[in-house]
Amino acid sequence: MNSIDFANQLLLKRAVNIKVIVTTRWKDEMQQQLQLQIQQLDGQIQQVEAQGQRMIAEIERQSIKPPGPAVLGEIESIRAQMNERKSEFLEQKNQALQQLSQVQVLELEQEVTQGQLDSFFTVSKGDNLIGMMQVEVVLRDGIVEDIRSGFPAV
Repeated sequence: MNSIDFANQLLLKRAVNIKVIVTTRWKDEMQQQLQLQIQQLDGQIQQVEAQGQRMIAEIERQSIKPPGPAVLGEIESIRAQMNERKSEFLEQKNQALQQLSQVQVLELEQEVTQGQLDSFFTVSKGDNLIGMMQVEVVLRDGIVEDIRSGFPAV
């Protein structure tokens, strides 16, 4: 690797877009990952419900009958927390279901953005900084197929 002349160059960081070419293998892997995520979220929802019910049952068991306003308030607080956590998990599950349906309708050989990574690069006087910031890596089944930099072709 060449050394950097800090008097005339800068080392900068840029975001590199990661794109994938849709293949049968990629679609299968993405669908499996999303289905696993959905199953895990279902398990977390059930766990939150069970924990909340156990906590409420324990409070009811330890309190006098009929329960007073403080106990009823504590039970309502637990229910509210339980419902809030369930709502968060349900929102995540809904997003995963939407992603799953989107993956299922993608056409083979289509390019889709999958995320970003950071990359470092040197810039010198006279370089086109805007062009150097435009970088994307294209993958096919995890293998780098192309590295595109500069301005996209019009």
